[in-house]
Amino acid sequence: MALMITDQCINCDVCEPECPNGAIAMGEEIYVIDPARCTECVGHFDTPQCREVCPVDCIPDNPGVVEDRDALLEKYRRLVSGITG
Repeated sequence: MALMITDQCINCDVCEPECPNGAIAMGEEIYVIDPARCTECVGHFDTPQCREVCPVDCIPDNPGVVEDRDALLEKYRRLVSGITG
């Protein structure tokens, strides 16, 4: 399951540099997570790094993008190999 950032985000700028997949970017008002790039840090770390550093706990699972660990690992492999789609 990809993650998402809620409107509780305070734009503290700490999550974006922590994302190893470049899935986090500034949106129109708050940071957003690209579900096509979010692997919950599977393949890189044991836990999602954005959640580790978020001071307001505003990064829940994205209910619109349900993926199991195997799917996240496959997405990670595609991302690191440069394959899209």
